[in-house]
Amino acid sequence: MKFQTILILLILAVLPAAHGFSQNKQDNVCYINNNRIYFQLDKRWPEEKRKEISSLFSLDSTLIELTFKGDPTFLYDSILWQVDKIDANIFELSKALNGHGTEYNPIDLFLLDDRIFIPPVSMAPILSQPKKYGVNSFTKEPTVKYTDSIAHFILSGYLKAGQVYLSGTFNTWSTMQNPMRRTLSGWEINIKLTPGRYLYKFIVNGKWIADPGNLKKENDQRGSHNSVVYIYNHVFKLNGFTEARKVYVSGSFNGWKKKDLQMKPVPGGWELPLYLDQGTHAYKFLVGGQWITDPGNKITHTDAWGNVNSFVGIGDTLIFRLHGYDSARSVVLSGSFNGWSYNELVMNKTPDGWELPYVLGAGNYEYKFIVDGNWMPDPDNPNTTGSGNYKNSCITFKPNHTFTLAKFADAKSVIVTGSFNYWREDSFAMTFKNGTWTYPVYLKPGKYKYKFIVDGKWMIDPANEYWEENLQGTGNSVLWIEP
Repeated sequence: MKFQTILILLILAVLPAAHGFSQNKQDNVCYINNNRIYFQLDKRWPEEKRKEISSLFSLDSTLIELTFKGDPTFLYDSILWQVDKIDANIFELSKALNGHGTEYNPIDLFLLDDRIFIPPVSMAPILSQPKKYGVNSFTKEPTVKYTDSIAHFILSGYLKAGQVYLSGTFNTWSTMQNPMRRTLSGWEINIKLTPGRYLYKFIVNGKWIADPGNLKKENDQRGSHNSVVYIYNHVFKLNGFTEARKVYVSGSFNGWKKKDLQMKPVPGGWELPLYLDQGTHAYKFLVGGQWITDPGNKITHTDAWGNVNSFVGIGDTLIFRLHGYDSARSVVLSGSFNGWSYNELVMNKTPDGWELPYVLGAGNYEYKFIVDGNWMPDPDNPNTTGSGNYKNSCITFKPNHTFTLAKFADAKSVIVTGSFNYWREDSFAMTFKNGTWTYPVYLKPGKYKYKFIVDGKWMIDPANEYWEENLQGTGNSVLWIEP
């Protein structure tokens, strides 16, 4: 049967389909938001990197150079482009989708990463791209408190309201799932939450309002804003240095911004509670203008340039191994999990090769080894994507869904592809065993479209009754991953 869409689908960051993603791919080079397509470009990129981005996203070198001039707007190839300068090196280039040359059908768009679906309720909020870290900011007392996995939400006032509900990304913006309790000073509710970043609003007598006591807000693209709260999972601590005027923590999670995260003085030192996304994060403290590693953390790594950083991991550990290469002077691990840094993760020598424990969150990752400066995929991992110089090894950590296709025992190749991997044809090769082709993946909650490619022929999933028509009239199978 044809799947009938009853929810409004939103896309916040999507990379166009491409045949190759090299070891230098950045996670947020391109995204779509509010009917515009954005490209974040870095002046520090070497010429090879610029050529790669130019080819990958069809941005010619002249357009990139015009971006770095810093003019707020300019006309190029009959298209009006807008430039926003993020900092001294990062420039955000954007244009309206109607100038992109492709018509985007909102019903045919797909969800990636942390995108969620929202019920068609008037003034239901719209989401923006999630961050890898976050710190809360309240007007006075915190209106969201977190203890033992329970988040306590408080709304002061509105004592004459007949009913107040809490709605947010944690309940897919339900309008009636979480009624709040009346108190002498307002309303409150306890809900179970895991650490993370959440958007929310209160519904007071049917009217959506943001949390008046929460300073963290973002535009909901509907003339109002959403409240943002981070449920913390880590505390940075630095003992001593009590005579310092200010102390900051900075790391890979915030782009090494020097004065973005100021720590708070506490008896005997400094600390800063915050939310950190799952994965491994490099960091240092900035004390009186001097960078120092964390004296209370023994986990450090020396990069290929001799710089020493402290590291903290949120999640579980995966051990990357490269067998052999005994005569190599240096082996570096690089992948989508660390922005394809080519000097950060120096691997340790072992009797039979090289290895490095690395903390990751659940997900699908690409990676390579850099052996004495030469990039190479993992010779022991048959799962790859791309080809030639753009061939990367693939690994799924903590898969939560397995695609299956029965029969086709004589097929030489079966690929599963869809919105979760940009509809690529050169990755996610399925394995045949016991009469069934399988491929395990990790997918975040949301809606996905997919197909199988059997010996070059595209087909929908014969075992899945849910499908949607596409622009080609060939249909796509539909999969929902529940929160």
